[in-house]
Amino acid sequence: MVAFLIGCSFSFEAALLANGVPVRHIEDGHNVPMYRTNIACQPAGRLSGPMVVSMRPMPANKVVRAVQVTSRFPSVHGGPVHVGDPRLLGIADLAKPDFGEQSELREGEVPVFWACGVTPQAVAMQARPELVITHAPGHMFITDLRDEQLGVI
Repeated sequence: MVAFLIGCSFSFEAALLANGVPVRHIEDGHNVPMYRTNIACQPAGRLSGPMVVSMRPMPANKVVRAVQVTSRFPSVHGGPVHVGDPRLLGIADLAKPDFGEQSELREGEVPVFWACGVTPQAVAMQARPELVITHAPGHMFITDLRDEQLGVI
């Protein structure tokens, strides 16, 4: 058996909100949209597959602040892996997430993408091991660590 514990981008969302960066899926009361990308993860034996990213739409004038805030949380994905055109990640349609629920991209907003803890599920789906025990998107490992302990707020 092999175990992986991967940080979650939900851990930096309180810091985004505290810094005036809106978080659409929280405003709308649904899970963050997540997409398989064309970025291959580094293979480890028979485990290989695509990186999954979460996307948060935000006003263009908030992107730099979002990068500054989330970069202080390297143990829970850190800064974005991509800002802008989703096609460069192999994402054809933001209205059709692979996991989670769609967040509307409004006029004047930019899609911002972070590495996602659902990546192991995409890898497992490709590797098809005999047994996998994992979390469901949006329902991950729970700990007594406070968000503030995962980075500098």
